[in-house]
Amino acid sequence: MKNLLKNQKFWLYISLGYLFAVLFFIFVYDKAISFKLDANGNIIDKIFVKKIPPLDKDDYDRRLNLLAHIATTTISTSTATTTITASSTTSTSTKLSLWPVKTVYPNDGAILPFKRIVAYYGNLLSKGMGVLGEYPEDEMLAKLDVEVQKWNLADPETPAIPALHYIAVTAQARAGEEGKYRLRMKEEEIDKVITMAEKINALVFLDIQIGQSTIQEELPLLEKYIKLPQVHIAVDPEFSMKNGRLPGIHVGNYDAVEINYVTDYLAQIVKENNLTPKIFVIHRYTQEMVTNYKLIKTVPEVQIVIHMDGWGPDYNKLTSYKKYIYKEPVQFTGFKLFYKNDLWKPSTGIMTPEDILKLTPQPVYIQYQ
Repeated sequence: MKNLLKNQKFWLYISLGYLFAVLFFIFVYDKAISFKLDANGNIIDKIFVKKIPPLDKDDYDRRLNLLAHIATTTISTSTATTTITASSTTSTSTKLSLWPVKTVYPNDGAILPFKRIVAYYGNLLSKGMGVLGEYPEDEMLAKLDVEVQKWNLADPETPAIPALHYIAVTAQARAGEEGKYRLRMKEEEIDKVITMAEKINALVFLDIQIGQSTIQEELPLLEKYIKLPQVHIAVDPEFSMKNGRLPGIHVGNYDAVEINYVTDYLAQIVKENNLTPKIFVIHRYTQEMVTNYKLIKTVPEVQIVIHMDGWGPDYNKLTSYKKYIYKEPVQFTGFKLFYKNDLWKPSTGIMTPEDILKLTPQPVYIQYQ
């Protein structure tokens, strides 16, 4: 035994074992192992994924109150042996507020309302559909980072994270071969966006403009992407054409039935693939674009954002937000800014993060086009 203790190799092995144990605790103990499979189901790679902490319901509720401009005050009193803490909420408005909306709690790993998403919108095949596609990749990503940092400065309480919002199915003025007035992007185009997003650790939103198709036909075609944890979904009712109406001439709509179909579809993918909640963005800037909002369901696997995407001077945008977003609460809200259209007269400039943070509720999804 004494010889063993004097043996330098013995202490080397002990040191290496100790180091391995420490590294294991740091890099593996608090992580889950995910396996990447090939087409035949064979393991081709192991990926360590950090374990997701459980949902902090108190913090979740506190953040919902903050979005609604309701301050939470905590008062603590102590004796020699006990500490009693009581909380109360105070609204900055004397009017009865529709917000925050009390819905189901999300599953662990939910992004909202803990983070604010700042997204660039567009299509790689068009310079006229948005900043995503208008500028070269590096320039576009740099511009996005500037906007993210503006939001972090304006609201440090809610960290801003980047996203690329890509129109994966675009409405068309012509009927096309199938007569459905929509064009599906090729997978290699979608793959390009996902690769771009990976460079800055950004989320990806795939937007669907169905034209005269249906969401039931278009959504399943994107399932391979929806299974990726960083990919989320958006639909644009403006381009959901019913009764033979044409995109670009009429404004379409989604009913709660169609919205609930998407929610159920996403929820099933989340359950089957053990994913964190998906975010589901729904564009809106008129009353008719979303019908039967009270019937829109909320589930733990999906977080719904009703996204005000009208353009023009501040007054028009704020009026639309109040009429179609604030007055018809669902779960979370979004707000869209146009680098060009928001500057048309009589506009005095694009709204700033500080301007938008005055809204009730504060949007947690910000999109730039």
